[in-house]
Amino acid sequence: MAETPGNTATTSAEFGARPRDDELDLFGITHVGKVRIENQDHFLVATVHPELIIHETSLPTPQSLPIHGTRLATVMLVADGVGGSTGGREASQLAIETIMRYVSSSLRCYHAAGSSEAEEFIDALREATLEAHAAVRAESAQRPEAHRMATTLTLFIAVWPWAYVVQVGDSRCYHYRDGELKQLTRDQTIAQDLVDQGVLAPERVAKSPFSNVLASAIGADAALPEVSRAKIDERGIFLLCSDGLTKHVKDDEIAAELKSLTSSEQSCRRLLELALERGGTDNITVLIARVKNLD
Repeated sequence: MAETPGNTATTSAEFGARPRDDELDLFGITHVGKVRIENQDHFLVATVHPELIIHETSLPTPQSLPIHGTRLATVMLVADGVGGSTGGREASQLAIETIMRYVSSSLRCYHAAGSSEAEEFIDALREATLEAHAAVRAESAQRPEAHRMATTLTLFIAVWPWAYVVQVGDSRCYHYRDGELKQLTRDQTIAQDLVDQGVLAPERVAKSPFSNVLASAIGADAALPEVSRAKIDERGIFLLCSDGLTKHVKDDEIAAELKSLTSSEQSCRRLLELALERGGTDNITVLIARVKNLD
C-alpha cells in the first residue's frame, strides 16, 4: 500500500529475503509516438551497488574478488520534457543525469531506508530532486524565454523492503499486487488541484482544459517534490510511465495487462502498442519492475 513516509521501523525479515539481481525482471521502452516529431521523454533503469576498484595488487587473480557488492537499491526514472521545443528533451535528459550523479555520489544513507531514520533518506531524495530542478533552471536561464526548459520527473527507488517514489509533474508510478492497481503518485496538474479542492469532479478531469497544465515541474517556477512509499514483496509489480501512455490506456487496462504479465519486456511492449493503436498522440514511455516467478 502507498503511504506517507514516517518513522516506523520495519525489518526485512517481515518481507522475506531480498531478491538477488538475477531474480529481478526490469525493462523500459520509449517511443516518439505517431504525432510528435521528437521524443522528449527520457528514462533510466539501474541498480546501485558498492564497487571495489582495484588500482594495484600483487594477487594473481584479482578478478576473483567480489568487485560488486550486494545491491543497495533499484532505481527507475521517467522524465517527460515540457513544451514543443528541444528544450523539453534537454530538460528531461539533464534532470535524469543530475539525479543519477546525486544518487551515485551523495546518497550515502540507504541504510536508513525503512528504519527509524527513514526521514534522512527521504530528505536526501527531495534534495536530489531539487538539485535537478536547480540544474535545469540554471541552464534554462541562459535561453530566450520562448525556449525555456522544464520536465516532469518520477523517481522510483527500491531499498528492500520499501519502494520510495518522488513525484514532480504528471508522469506516474503504479503498484500492482493481488489483482489491485494503485496509483502511487498524484498528478501535479491544475485540474487535479481543482479536484482536490472540490471544485472539479474527478470524472471531468480528462476533458478539462487544465488536465495537461502542470502546477509543478522541474525547471518551472515551482517544483514541489512529493514523496510516498509502499511496502514491496515478491508478488508486487511497479510500473512507471509518461502521460503518453495514460492518455490512451485506462487504469483497468493496465491492471489487466499486469495480471497476465509473463515478462516485463512483453508487457511494456504490449502497452506501448496499445497506446500507438489508439493514436499515439504523445511520446510514450513505459517501465516495469518485478521479481521473476521462480516456481
